[in-house]
Amino acid sequence: MSWGFPALSRATLGLARLIVGGAIFLSIGINFANIVGRYVFGAPILWAEEILDYLMVWYVFLGAVLVTWEGRHIKMDLLSVMIRPPWRQVVSALAALVFVAVCCFMIWESWSVVRIAFRLDQRSVAAEIPMGYAHAGVLLGFCGMLLAVLLRFRSYLAMSFGSETEAVQKQVTDTFGTFE
Repeated sequence: MSWGFPALSRATLGLARLIVGGAIFLSIGINFANIVGRYVFGAPILWAEEILDYLMVWYVFLGAVLVTWEGRHIKMDLLSVMIRPPWRQVVSALAALVFVAVCCFMIWESWSVVRIAFRLDQRSVAAEIPMGYAHAGVLLGFCGMLLAVLLRFRSYLAMSFGSETEAVQKQVTDTFGTFE
């Protein structure tokens, strides 16, 4: 389902999962350390909240790559599901092309922001990390989403991801089994 690029697909998804998982675990660790520091020792970690915000940007935008791969973005498909073929495919193609265009626009703009932040050596207030790293999560997220849409473009055109209701039911059944 990835137009003959299975290695690229696996690498993209694997890297996104690794970064998202790592960022979430790092966030949990920083948050726990900050709680202990604040309430046990009376000395909070001053940069913790700032870093948690930047980590959240990273795992939200890279998590969006995984959502894009699965075709699970929130859709307003109330009207599109009532359209008859072949017009449904035309609407799906337009939606996929708009998605590609938005990704391209955001990549261009995010690259500009990251480049300027590094060039100006802009740093965060408390942790003093280069802000280019904080903003790079948006850039990488949209690059990954663009790659996911292009690799699964046929699936987006065919609307072969299924309905949200079916996906949620399957996920609940896979996780918890049946309730009979």
